[in-house]
Amino acid sequence: MAEPIIMPKLGFDMAEGTLVNWTVQTGQAIKKGDVIAEIETDKATIEIETTVEGTVLQLLAEPGDVVAVGAPIGYVGAEGEAPPEGAAPAKAAPAAAAEDAEEPAPAAPVQAAEVAPVEAAETGGDGVLKISPIARRLADERGIDPRHVQGTGPGGRITKKDIEGFVVAKAKAPAAPVAPKTAPAVPATPPIPPEAPRPTMPTFTEIPSGPDVEVIPLSRIRARIGQRLVESKQFVPHFYVTSEIDMAAALGLRQQINASIADEAGRITVNDFIVKATALALRRFPNLNSHYYGDKLVRHARINIGIAVSLDSGLVNVTSYDADKVSLGTMAYNHRDMITRAREGKVKPHEIEGSTFTVSNLGLFDVDHFIAIINPPEAGILAIGSAKKVPVVLEDGTLGVGTRMKVTISVDHRVSDGVEAASFLQVFKELLENPMRLLI
Repeated sequence: MAEPIIMPKLGFDMAEGTLVNWTVQTGQAIKKGDVIAEIETDKATIEIETTVEGTVLQLLAEPGDVVAVGAPIGYVGAEGEAPPEGAAPAKAAPAAAAEDAEEPAPAAPVQAAEVAPVEAAETGGDGVLKISPIARRLADERGIDPRHVQGTGPGGRITKKDIEGFVVAKAKAPAAPVAPKTAPAVPATPPIPPEAPRPTMPTFTEIPSGPDVEVIPLSRIRARIGQRLVESKQFVPHFYVTSEIDMAAALGLRQQINASIADEAGRITVNDFIVKATALALRRFPNLNSHYYGDKLVRHARINIGIAVSLDSGLVNVTSYDADKVSLGTMAYNHRDMITRAREGKVKPHEIEGSTFTVSNLGLFDVDHFIAIINPPEAGILAIGSAKKVPVVLEDGTLGVGTRMKVTISVDHRVSDGVEAASFLQVFKELLENPMRLLI
């Protein structure tokens, strides 16, 4: 019997994916684990492995098609078997292409009289309310019970637009009639004006055209990056702490280790030292290894460091799992492999999920220092500049030459404060200035 190849869900908030390329063709025999397609999500282009085996009977989607999660994109069965009749992929509606983004034509606001608790149809099979993370955060900030908001997203999912429409409708709802007073009353407290809807980013409708300009549509990845970072800067109260680190000992140890490694794939990079030091410092400051969810923090027992990787289409974070426990040599090999495949569009789904804290390193680009934007719901991100030879004052008071690197941590002030961030950087600095500790 023919089995469907399903558009997979590659992230908790993924609603659809774009088929970039098939790596198999009709009539080809495949087995479980074979790479069959490349899918572009709003995070990266990812190779998809099949969970079924047999002969490819039919490929339903074409490269460039946007398909809803869970929809069939092909069929596999026995050789010579006919594919199901009338099979077609469930292509996603255009409005779902950027879930929670501003829509071209805003829907009419929900009237207060029409609002009712969401029925079971708007919850998942486990009874959990279907609501996007952005919508949930906005509801928490506005003091709204999302169970009273009607979702208009795929499958009744509550989106940011629904929460904002609910706020507008609530503000416009007429007040209940007041019975005539029979006795003088105590002067009432002046009413609190309704909260105005959150301002949205302005749109520019007049796009320049002509031979002197090139109009380039945003990729899904770049559009999602822009959306998330705007939300981060709007809702997350960032603060920043910078420290300068003597990197002479770390660079010397790296050179010594790499001199004994013949295979280039296993050689240690400065970024490997940085990821390891970050993970070990987070052991001492587990509060910074937390995620913020409105009225609660989730503190993670595992320390999984996200590594920002530059792509032609934007950025993607690959995850160094259990970075405090994995040996530096194994870590170096894993990092190089993941980063290479990420840039080739061959990263695996689990390699871009699960980070608990992020490192962004621009040291290769002769950058003195910079600040990075937090990737919610993480509590912080570390921005790494270049290790440079600079004039320094030596211990005897004379001038000399040293190798220094500036590091800036961005922290969510709802989770932590300046003292903890500064203390974290002190431990991070001690580890890199005494790098043998990274090998223990």
